[in-house]
Amino acid sequence: MKITFHGAVRTVTGSQHLLEVNGLKILLDCGLYQGSRKETYERNQHLPFNAAEIDALVLSHAHIDHCGNIPNLVKSGFQGNIFCTYATRDLAVVMLNDSARIQESDIQYLNKKREKQGQPPLEPIYTVQDAARSLNSFVGIGYERPFTIAPGLTLTFYDAGHILGSAIVVLDIEEEENKQDIRLVFSGDVGRFDRPILRDPTFIAEADVLLVESTYGNRLHEAQDDASKKLERIINETYRRGGKVIVPSFAVGRTQELVYRLHQLVESGHIPAHLPVYVDSPMAVDATGIYRLHPEAFDEEMSLFLAENGHKDPFGFEMMRYTRSTAESKALNTMAEPAVIISASGMAEAGRILHHLKNNIEEPRNTVLIVGWQAPHTLGRRLVERQPRVRIFGEEYELRAQVEKINGFSAHADRDELLEWTGHFRERPSHTFIVHGEEEASLAFANSLRQQQHFPDVQVPELGQSFIV
Repeated sequence: MKITFHGAVRTVTGSQHLLEVNGLKILLDCGLYQGSRKETYERNQHLPFNAAEIDALVLSHAHIDHCGNIPNLVKSGFQGNIFCTYATRDLAVVMLNDSARIQESDIQYLNKKREKQGQPPLEPIYTVQDAARSLNSFVGIGYERPFTIAPGLTLTFYDAGHILGSAIVVLDIEEEENKQDIRLVFSGDVGRFDRPILRDPTFIAEADVLLVESTYGNRLHEAQDDASKKLERIINETYRRGGKVIVPSFAVGRTQELVYRLHQLVESGHIPAHLPVYVDSPMAVDATGIYRLHPEAFDEEMSLFLAENGHKDPFGFEMMRYTRSTAESKALNTMAEPAVIISASGMAEAGRILHHLKNNIEEPRNTVLIVGWQAPHTLGRRLVERQPRVRIFGEEYELRAQVEKINGFSAHADRDELLEWTGHFRERPSHTFIVHGEEEASLAFANSLRQQQHFPDVQVPELGQSFIV
């Protein structure tokens, strides 16, 4: 059995891992790489394998760095099935359509510049039509329902607790060449324990080969209570200054948790009940609707909330507003009164958040609140680094607004939570590969597995590196 790592190694973006076994090629995830614009376009446009030779794709969840290049895969000749959970399929509809619109818009903008420079036009990585066509290949499977995806290959999804529908991938393989049974476990993105809304990550007892994420493999999150108190403080301080809180947030997962926590703060009287809260992202609006459709994924806390509050919506309250139209979005930038504006994208690289930042970062009364990890070379990272001047839509703006960061809302397990998850294997996997983490985090987590849990063979792959196991 051969595994080749085509993305999300020594970085967190572009998850793509190719498994070759029994004459078959199985792709684990097909995500978009996110980084500098030129490198991003080149890497995403040109797949590192022949798409027509891939027999099946197993998708861990619907975040764009895991599913975002599926339309290009299908456009390039892939004809197999895409296996995922039902909720992941529902979210992928929203995510891929939005991603395609961004691809088309970005290329249209870029081609105007290229035309002026006498350069030939570029094609988008994929179009809205390509995204819609790719959805025909999706096959939904419930959690803990073993499913034969090919002779000798049985797939089972377990709840990863990361976002709605996120899954730990377990492949039980009857390997023909060596006449042995192999269990391969791909963690996907491991969620956190005792979080609101979703169930905790499932512990897996057995694995021969393990691919495990390491986003926070060298860091610890602040306590959940501390994160809520910090959110409360930031909102109240900004409110007293008469400013706005601008939050770049991922439309899936982070936005829903923020809204739920804000709902709790309003109910408890810890933030002003009359403070308007806006979710200004059509994709987040759609994604929140999908969350409402999947109560089977909710944890005990959310189920109790729904039972106690009857008809109340966990993702809505009196001053909560979901904006969809462009006119509604533009109106937010002319408001003079304090407000909380949550908008995509989470790394501030595209979408309506750019307009809100452009209109608000030069006002000292305002606060830019960062609630997730920011990749290098993104506007979000430059804001976290408090660079005095930043470029938005090609123009420079002075960063005069306050910048605050809350790590406690991350949907990724931190180092100790990852170790708790890996510590439940009854026997250590024979081969472990550390993926989905910046190099420093991945190397540190590899050492933690070796030293603290005595994993025998731990590798941190390089991009494009293959292993025979």
